[in-house]
Amino acid sequence: MPARILVVDDEPRFERLVLQRLRKGVQEGLYDFRFAADGVEALEVFEQDPAFDMVLADINMPRMDGLTLLGRLREINPLLKVVIVSAYGDMPNIRKAMNLGAFDFVTKPIEFADLELTLRKTLEEAALLKEAAKSRELAEKNELLEELDQLKTRFFTNISHEFRTPLTVIAGMTGQIAENPERWLERGLSMINRNTGNMLDLVGQILDLNKLESGKLEVNRFQADIIPFLRQLVESFQPLAETRDIRLSYHPTVDTLTLDFDPEKMVRILSNLLGNALKFCSEGDQVNVDVDQAESNVLCIRVGDTGPGIPAEQLAYIFDRFFQAKDTYRFNAPGTGIGLSLVQEFTRLLGGTVSVESREGRGTMFILRLPIRREAPAPKAGTAELPVKKHELPAAPMAGTGEESDLDLPTLLLVEDNTDIVQYLISCLEGRYQLTWAKDGEAGIAQAIETVPDIIISDVMMPRKDGFELCQTLKTDTRTSHIPIVLLTAKADVESKIAGLKRGADAYLAKPFDKQELLARLENLLELRARLQARYRTMEDLPADSEDALQQEDQFVGQIKAAIQAHMDEEEFGILELCRDIGVSRTQLHRKIKALTGRSTSSLIRYIRLWHAKQLLVTDLNISQVAYDCGFRDPKYFSKTFSEEFGIGPKDFRKGALEQ
Repeated sequence: MPARILVVDDEPRFERLVLQRLRKGVQEGLYDFRFAADGVEALEVFEQDPAFDMVLADINMPRMDGLTLLGRLREINPLLKVVIVSAYGDMPNIRKAMNLGAFDFVTKPIEFADLELTLRKTLEEAALLKEAAKSRELAEKNELLEELDQLKTRFFTNISHEFRTPLTVIAGMTGQIAENPERWLERGLSMINRNTGNMLDLVGQILDLNKLESGKLEVNRFQADIIPFLRQLVESFQPLAETRDIRLSYHPTVDTLTLDFDPEKMVRILSNLLGNALKFCSEGDQVNVDVDQAESNVLCIRVGDTGPGIPAEQLAYIFDRFFQAKDTYRFNAPGTGIGLSLVQEFTRLLGGTVSVESREGRGTMFILRLPIRREAPAPKAGTAELPVKKHELPAAPMAGTGEESDLDLPTLLLVEDNTDIVQYLISCLEGRYQLTWAKDGEAGIAQAIETVPDIIISDVMMPRKDGFELCQTLKTDTRTSHIPIVLLTAKADVESKIAGLKRGADAYLAKPFDKQELLARLENLLELRARLQARYRTMEDLPADSEDALQQEDQFVGQIKAAIQAHMDEEEFGILELCRDIGVSRTQLHRKIKALTGRSTSSLIRYIRLWHAKQLLVTDLNISQVAYDCGFRDPKYFSKTFSEEFGIGPKDFRKGALEQ
């Protein structure tokens, strides 16, 4: 393809000279020249056909000179190569041209051999720039395609996540009903219906997205009073707000307002906005829905909250399809990235607009502005109210979450914010464990530190603190580091599993999980605890171990041992004194020692005293002195407890040890 060159010169004979002197290049298809008499004509040509590789322009021309043209061309296309023609010795203008961005210059009278070399050099540079521009454009396209691919991958990952939680409940409770219909039929069917509804809502959003993309989503407007309709819609979220201790209020400034609206679309819009607000808000926050007639023909609906707000750098993308704000996982709100996109699309379908105002840490407000029109027919009976349904809430987990009278059962802490999942787990585990429940990661950490359970099952995605944070916090705390933790998650990808195991999780199960697999995992983890007890049963010098977890427990046991040995001859040194030395509560110390050694705290203190006595019995000290040095006031009681612990009295032990 020939190089396209625009020649701008007011001398008619210059055109003839160019075509004559460079005719070989024209004939060989190297050059394709266009000509203009001055800068004004050149801009007109350029406006009609901007695809030139370079411009050759004289400086001195009528109407618009070459320097002015150069500036204009640089504004239009900064990458365009412009060569300036000037009279020999006109260095001031040549300098100006170069400062304005001219690529090169030639002087009159023109040496056409030199001119052709200049053209070739300029065109080579232009070609390089074109290739670079194409490479950049291709790179940008690839980057956009990669970003879109990542967004879609995240979308499908999150969609699968959104399905896995209700599927866990549905599949699990189906099995429980089959095993024990008398106990689980009514409650189980309620849980199945509720989670089926959640899945259908999600499917509805995906179908709406598909209809929007194909342009087949219809608007079905009715003329009705929207004020009671919105009140009913807001009130349907009231139970959900109350369970989260969030104040939800509805404030219309008018008592009645008749207009055309699509009830189903309004439900989708407001449900997304209210659902997001309640999902991201914490206990004690507020969500307000304000409705007013902003202008004579505009309805304004404001959905505001006092939640965490949206970072300023993310506001511009909040309505983009598949976009998800950072840190949403902190609020148990992974979502799908399509909710707010649907809000915007539905609002546009209704002829309105939606905008957002937010300040990080101060809350967020979405503002809907819809036109007030009265052209649609009145709805059939109940049509406008049909899409608004009360949000059925999961029942609180059943009281008596285990055989409370059987204190020999291991204690298990459930950390999960979805009460349906909690109820299903309780149905699987009751009778096998003493069960307690924490509703989120932060509460789970506090409860684990306070009660030191034998084992923990935790969801990954929870408000305030997620399962990864819970795992890392408890595994690095001396009081709780020994507790086995099973992470349950709807994210089944390998990366998530590795992330959980890196944080110290002992097992990782993806939802929906098999009940028998869960029980088997728990039994295996409790068997590992038995191995720990075997390791610390004798309290003798422990063999070195490269495993970080064992090193941490070895250090704790060593600390206990050293504290008791430091007060070996003090009979009054007991549990309270040991708690004070170690810096933990009586309950925490008891649960930790019981888990590691299988002994009570008092039994462990006594054992370490007796173990030390064994070392002293092979010395010249008499048995009474050994008893006193080991914190026993009564030598007879010492002999009795020594015999009970080791199956041999102190005299016989000394005799046997000295004979060896």
